[in-house]
Amino acid sequence: MKPPARKRRFDPEFPWITPRFVAWLIAIAFVIALGALWLPLAFIGAACGVVLAGFLIADVLAGPRRGDITVAREPLQHMALRSGADLSYSIINRSRVPVRYAIVDTPVDSLQMPELPPSGIVGPGRRKIVELPVTPLERGDITLGDLYVSADNPLGLARRHWRVNASTPARIYPDLSAVERYGALARRGRLIEAGFRKLRLRGGGGEFDSLREWQPGDEFRSIDWKATARRNKLMVAQFDVERSQTVMLVLDAGRLMTPRIGGQRKFDYAITAALSVASIASLVDDKVGVLAFAGDIREHIAPRAGSSHIAGLVQRLYDLQPRFEESDYAGAFTYLRRRQPKRSLVIFFTDMFDPVASASVLANVAVLVPRHLVVCVLMNDEAIASALQTVPATAEDAYRASVAASLGAERRKAAAMLEARGIAVIDVPAADLTVSLINAYIDVKARNLL
Repeated sequence: MKPPARKRRFDPEFPWITPRFVAWLIAIAFVIALGALWLPLAFIGAACGVVLAGFLIADVLAGPRRGDITVAREPLQHMALRSGADLSYSIINRSRVPVRYAIVDTPVDSLQMPELPPSGIVGPGRRKIVELPVTPLERGDITLGDLYVSADNPLGLARRHWRVNASTPARIYPDLSAVERYGALARRGRLIEAGFRKLRLRGGGGEFDSLREWQPGDEFRSIDWKATARRNKLMVAQFDVERSQTVMLVLDAGRLMTPRIGGQRKFDYAITAALSVASIASLVDDKVGVLAFAGDIREHIAPRAGSSHIAGLVQRLYDLQPRFEESDYAGAFTYLRRRQPKRSLVIFFTDMFDPVASASVLANVAVLVPRHLVVCVLMNDEAIASALQTVPATAEDAYRASVAASLGAERRKAAAMLEARGIAVIDVPAADLTVSLINAYIDVKARNLL
């Protein structure tokens, strides 16, 4: 019986010629060809060919050999959706000659990589770290593949290629950077400290904290008349607003949240905004829970407080993806009412861009109002506003503007009906969603609406 053929493996020690060598070889061949017109050129070309072969042999012998070069991927840094990151590689050159290298990483669909691979020169006996800028395009788990390395010999006539086994699992998280760079508040210090100051000045309930003199801008109802009479000057009572409250983040993970805006799905924007608000809420010891649903309940996380709980939320939601199916609003809200009897701030992320979807949402979300404070979060598509602001130049432009006007009217009608039922509505461009929602949350806390 004939033994099975052994698969030939690529030998990384075998050098390959470089474009530089090919260019010299073509030039010499051209000189030899001209020897048909003038014979001495043929001898000159042949001599040059011998010299080139000698240089090639010398280049190969000079090294470096495969064992002299070590390439590895450095530990991965945190990667967030649509937020620039770097893949780092270490190159160690143990030879006595400088090496020109190039590193090609296996392409990953979820990462946008530059066309040109990282390359450069690492000196003899040196270690170098190089970085490849990437942009994550999708949340969730990914696997980074092997590395393909090339190293040129000193004269640049020979090159070695080899593959480095570097399969590495990685995670792409939502972008929560808005929590750290929250507008003007971030420049004045920690966001939540500013939020506390706002709560103390405007809070209308809670436990008495202290007295201070009246200042312009203080509300008339905050004046403590007994203290004013005793001290013969206007005094204002300050209260600590109850901070340990419950916030439920309700995520529609169905068909309405699958369209893309600016390269991201609406659900991606919702996840980012939800986790950002959860991070802020944890700083004031609010309890945060999550309910995600489509045709059925996708995820339910009971409300709890603390930074470790928020870290757990991120780990459970970072790879949650929407489904192209109709969401069961009645089932989801019934589920929420049974498991969350305590009055809470319910932040509901969805969208309404057609009459059928709007009617379904309106018919079911109102059942939460008698018990909870409900905020309905929508995200409008800037393409609609752009179509309405552009003067139609063709029949196609006119049709586009007509459709945009119809969609805009439906959204305004749905938002008005929600507000008439006592539901607060946030309808902003997707890019502004996170900051607008944090503002709304702080406003709820400041006004003690819960």
